[in-house]
Order: sequence, then structure tokens, then C-alpha cells
Amino acid sequence: MNVALHLNAIGLKARIASKVGNDKAGKELISFLRNSGVDTSLIQTDEKLQTSEVLVHLDKNNNASYEICEPVAWDNIRLMDELAQEANHCDLIIYGSLASRNKTTRGTLFKLLENDAVKLIDVNLRKPYDKKEVLETLLGKADIAKLNDEELRVFEQWNGLSLKNEKERVKWFADQYNVDMVCITKGANGALLYVEQHFYEHPGFKVKAIDTVGAGDAFLAGLVAAFGQKKDPEESIAFACATGAFVASMAGATPRYDLAEIKRIMTG
Repeated sequence: MNVALHLNAIGLKARIASKVGNDKAGKELISFLRNSGVDTSLIQTDEKLQTSEVLVHLDKNNNASYEICEPVAWDNIRLMDELAQEANHCDLIIYGSLASRNKTTRGTLFKLLENDAVKLIDVNLRKPYDKKEVLETLLGKADIAKLNDEELRVFEQWNGLSLKNEKERVKWFADQYNVDMVCITKGANGALLYVEQHFYEHPGFKVKAIDTVGAGDAFLAGLVAAFGQKKDPEESIAFACATGAFVASMAGATPRYDLAEIKRIMTG
């Protein structure tokens, strides 16, 4: 949802496929999205399950950990005709691994990935939903993978490897899962992009972190937007880092988008 909000704010047309409960929280969420200019026609309503709730805990350095409640409405996303048609006609499908924790939504997602759209997976290893077989099946559908440096090490460990350094891990990961592009985020230390066997790195922009919730989603939206605007990989990763830094410097996961402020961060 946060990625869709940021992409729309940047000026790209993004729709979100999800499900909310027939409750106050669900109605408020739909209202918020509509007021933010996001198309909600692919969001289903569940008559039994409640709207998702995620409890966010911040440590002394303002780094977030998450307690993800279940079962909730988005565990029960059904393959509706309009959803299938949209997947068949869109340019890019962004999907997260966490949505596959439940059999129903996982089956729907697998069906949606059976087309010619470019597919980008945002890896979210959240215990106890970090199942190797599910993650590797989802990666098998992806053209682009985004994950953080700690998650990259988990895949290395799953495969019983001990590689020399981060770049070796990224090259192995790209080959192992046959993805065309790999993006590794490193928190305050920036990000690394691997495209066509070339590495592009950015150290990140130094800002006063107020709230890191949503910064990774903003980074991803910035990366997608930059590539959509035909920027080269070096420009794209810089813009993505600046977008993530902007959100980290603001309160809340989806602050009002400010392109001027993002450009100010980039130019120092």
C-alpha cells in the first residue's frame, strides 16, 4: 500500500490489490486511500475477517520491528475477474513475500504472476512466515528482487554457503534465482544495485531519522519511478535513497510527498 501511495504521489498510475474487513478500520483505510488519490477498485471486502493490524515497535535508534496479526482480511484475497484482467494488462507487478503466508492469498498471487508483465518481489522475511520453499517459489517468478543485506545472508545460509563478501552474495543470488536485477538495501548505509552484471552503489543520504517506518517502501517507489522515467542505474539508486531518506526524516510511513525536499536531500 505504501509503495502504491508513493508511486501515485510521484505521478505514476499504481493500483493496489488487497482486502479489508467490513469494519471501521477497513472503511477508514479505503477513505484514506481514496483521499490520497489511489484507485481502490481492486481492494476486496471480507465479511468475516477483520482489517489487518500491524503493531510497530521502535528501538532506541528508531529502527522498527513488527508484530503482524493474523488471520486478517488480506490473508483471504480471492482471484476476481477484474484483478486477473489488471494483472494481464499492467506493465509491472510488485508483490511482497509476506502476503503468501496464507494458502488462499498465496494461490491468488501465483495465478496473477502467470503473465508477461515485469515482476518485482519485495522480500519481507518476518518470522514465523519466512519459509524457504515459499520464498524460492516466489523468486522463481520474479525479474527483479529487492531485499535487505540481512535477508541476503539468510538465503546464503539456507543454501549452506559462506561467500566472501556482499558482492559475491549478490552475484550468486542473481544466478541462483535467475533474476535480472537485484537491489540490496542497507539502512543508513545506502543501497547496492546489480544490473546486467554491473554493480552500482550509493552510501545513502544523511538525515535526522524521525521514523524509519515506510522508508523501505519509499525507497522502492523511488527506484521504480526512476527506472520508469528512463534514468540510468546510478541516477535511479540515488533517487531511491533520497526518497527513502525523506520518509525516514518525517513522522509516519506516508508523509505528504515533497519532490522539492527529495531533490534538496540529493543536492545537499
